[in-house]
Amino acid sequence: MERFNRDSVIAIALLLFCGVLFWSSFDIRTPNYGVLSPATWPRVVIGVIIFLSLIYLAQSLRGDPETETLEKSDREPGFRGWIKYWRNPLWCFALFFAYLSLLPVLGMLIDGILFVYVLMGVLGGWDGKKPLVHGFIAVIAIGSMWSLFTFGLDVMLPPGMFMGHF
Repeated sequence: MERFNRDSVIAIALLLFCGVLFWSSFDIRTPNYGVLSPATWPRVVIGVIIFLSLIYLAQSLRGDPETETLEKSDREPGFRGWIKYWRNPLWCFALFFAYLSLLPVLGMLIDGILFVYVLMGVLGGWDGKKPLVHGFIAVIAIGSMWSLFTFGLDVMLPPGMFMGHF
């Protein structure tokens, strides 16, 4: 068991947490109508997370060279080095905060497309044809998800000030 490292501990913690969530899903009240239990989708999501956590545990115990390189940090010292090292997660959090802040104003569709487009540009770059590809992916992904929830499932998503009639 010399391969037992912090990734293994995190994978086991995730599996334990998923076990608690799965056990808690039995406390979801089942109404007298409908055919599908309200606990079905949470259990499906928990099952997917359990599957991914098992893969994570197997990879951490196997000791891939890719995961071992994460142990060594080539981060520069100081606050500037910390910012540079954690730049991408900080961008993700900042842009998600902006997305949540603008949601009541722009609505789910426009704000979602804008969020995905800007995030893909920040993380993937703005050179060449990338902005066009990012825009296409953002419109297709968010547009199809918005259409599915709005028209297919009759879910009321935040319309914003510009799309109040949907």
